[in-house]
Amino acid sequence: MSRDFSSIHRVVLKVGTNLLSSSDGIDEKCIDNICNQIAILRKRGYQVLLVSSGAVGMGAKELKLKDAVKQVSMRQACASIGQPLLMSSYRRSFKRHDMLCSQVLITRKDMNNRHTYVNLRNSVFTLLDLGVLPIFNENDAISTAEIGSAFGDNDRMSAMVASKIDADLLIILTDIPGLYTADPKKDPNAKLLSDIEIIDEQILSYAGGAGSTFSTGGMKTKLLAAKIAAVAGCGSIIASGYEENAIIRLLDGEELGTFVHPKERLSQRERWILNNSHLGSIEVDEGAKKALLSHKSLLPKGVVNVKGVFGSGDVVQICTVDGVPFAKASPYYNSTDIARLAGHKSSEIVEILGSGHKDVLFRPEDLVLLDDVE
Repeated sequence: MSRDFSSIHRVVLKVGTNLLSSSDGIDEKCIDNICNQIAILRKRGYQVLLVSSGAVGMGAKELKLKDAVKQVSMRQACASIGQPLLMSSYRRSFKRHDMLCSQVLITRKDMNNRHTYVNLRNSVFTLLDLGVLPIFNENDAISTAEIGSAFGDNDRMSAMVASKIDADLLIILTDIPGLYTADPKKDPNAKLLSDIEIIDEQILSYAGGAGSTFSTGGMKTKLLAAKIAAVAGCGSIIASGYEENAIIRLLDGEELGTFVHPKERLSQRERWILNNSHLGSIEVDEGAKKALLSHKSLLPKGVVNVKGVFGSGDVVQICTVDGVPFAKASPYYNSTDIARLAGHKSSEIVEILGSGHKDVLFRPEDLVLLDDVE
């Protein structure tokens, strides 16, 4: 199946640590190679955003640490040392093309909070309008849970960035050619999958199956990132950064790596709800579930139980009475008020909470059904 990227305008490029690392710290030749290709894309009219790993590794090498850094506080220290080194290399290389780049450090919390997310989105669009190339990395120096858990990895973060800024294509450059049906180092019958319509359990099994040490730890996170991007209507390519001019060739339609097709694009608000961390859950009865599946509003009468502590506008899971989630939503009320309203009629809201409140807990536009995105 040929790849037609003629309508692509905005591209998120994610570069992995292994590509950027050398025995001395940063592989300046690799940095220059990536920046050269981005400069060519910019001249062709593409908007490019870069997600770059490597800060923790660069800091560790600067400190002459030989073993893997696992302690959170030490990873934070390495990140704070390595991040300016990484940016210095990018700035030096982009300057040769008369290009400005900027540093955008984010945490999962920034994405989860609607206010900071909107501010981030606006600032990124302003940078793009100014012709500046934004370079994203996780703010490891202040993150705690985020390191190794919340974003989990820069693959996931790159997908979140692609989703939030309406990218058309996510390119994940790694040190392997793409997704294989088995470990090609062990199985001579292993085949490279060039084209994936849907990431299902079988596809995921290729990345983490028994004995698949080649893929486990890296490829699965890339597939899960591609799945996030697909829901946002953004296609993804997982390819080797060691291929000469890989980025240019990919956008020219050459069938390098593994291409994961996008789904029909959800609205920006739907994507925000879907990709947000839920802060609690609302359990509803069967009647309310049927109403929500029919794209109707949630009334207080249908609520059976409320779990967790959340505020008005936060994202929560919507579950059946046995706790199985089937949707995510952003309600108008906080957890305390919803608990007080549970089981009551809408006409009783004024009596319970006073005047000036909405007569539903949330409307269809505040809900994303999980089955719609599987």
